[in-house]
Amino acid sequence: MDLKQKIADDMKAAMRSGDTKLRDAIRLLQAAIKQREVDERIVLDNVAIMTVIEKMLKQRKDSITQYEVAKRQDLADAEKFEIEVLQAYMPQPLSESEIIQIINEIITSVGQLDQQSMGKIMAALKPRLAGRADMSYVSGLIKEKIKALT
Repeated sequence: MDLKQKIADDMKAAMRSGDTKLRDAIRLLQAAIKQREVDERIVLDNVAIMTVIEKMLKQRKDSITQYEVAKRQDLADAEKFEIEVLQAYMPQPLSESEIIQIINEIITSVGQLDQQSMGKIMAALKPRLAGRADMSYVSGLIKEKIKALT
């Protein structure tokens, strides 16, 4: 099923059930998708929608830390709920061993592991790990591998 259609169906179900928190969270997601479509004058596919969701997840995580510092637990809880809703549309995350296995495959195909090849490795990893792994974590793993070899 198309991700955009699944989001629309979930929106209808939330509206029918009267779940205002869920409805509002899904409405925010639909607005972000529509905004990107209007700005770029394209129709987003599933990969592009996952990119929008990843961006929204990152924003929510940043907001939670800010709210907790400001001792606004009510707002932090609202953001946590939105994260739960957004994560339902993301694919299952890969385990650390699966991520390391994919990294090793890409390093083998690139043929070298040094600071200069980091960009090539990350560029090759991005499509394979999109939405399934935190790229900053993956970058850290690659840097550790480079550091271990030098």
